[in-house]
Amino acid sequence: MDLASQPVGVFDSGVGGLAVLMEIKALLPDEDLVYVADQEWAPYGRRTLDEVRDRSVAISAELIGRGSKAVVVACNSASAAALHHLREVFPQTPFIGMEPALKPAAENTLRGAIGVLATATTFQGELYASVLDRHANGVEVHEVAAPRLAMLVEDGLLDEAESDLKELLAPMLAAGIDSLVLGCTHYSFLHDQIRAAVGPDVRLVDPAPAVARQVRRVLEESDLLNSSGGGTAYFTSGDPGRLEEQARELADYSIAAVRIEIEDQGIGQHAP
Repeated sequence: MDLASQPVGVFDSGVGGLAVLMEIKALLPDEDLVYVADQEWAPYGRRTLDEVRDRSVAISAELIGRGSKAVVVACNSASAAALHHLREVFPQTPFIGMEPALKPAAENTLRGAIGVLATATTFQGELYASVLDRHANGVEVHEVAAPRLAMLVEDGLLDEAESDLKELLAPMLAAGIDSLVLGCTHYSFLHDQIRAAVGPDVRLVDPAPAVARQVRRVLEESDLLNSSGGGTAYFTSGDPGRLEEQARELADYSIAAVRIEIEDQGIGQHAP
């Protein structure tokens, strides 16, 4: 089989990565895609870095075993915990991860103060520290870890997130931020609730469209763009019916999902 005609693998702990997947489908309609939602372990933001790294290796191995020519880590927590490691473990496969969008937020701030809403796992990872060091010099960065928001999205309790958001974001708003970086793919589905909490004057920075553009760049540079495809296969380590319902309710998106077993390869087994 021609390598370019093979699918692009995409994974997340749950439904959040669907926001990235939809951007990829819109930008690259001829690409075949394979999406894995690791809902048995969702959300990754409450897991340790070692646990998330191990699961990321196991899922990436599954996607590559299914012929994926590239893998998109459509999860900020997994990117923070595992992106560099995945590139070492699977050196022949291009990996595209979720880098916190501090650069555009810092470049466009008028007040010199931006906020980042993410999981504790994202803030603990080397990737976030690297991005912060490279792109946030001279800018006040106000960080808030949101332990419940991703799970509320997974459970479809978007309205319940409103009170959490008001409390979480109040200190940032008091500090005068003018941009808020959405540091978890699940938060794309809370856009309306976040907008209501921050008001009209704070710019929301969602990295999903930029990730889709990066996928296109990586495929172009590797001469891996497909010209005839467009199908998507959906898998979950949890309940397929639940993933189908979530996609329909959160994104008005109709899918057919299949349950998949992700073999736990053991914490630390792939440590360099």
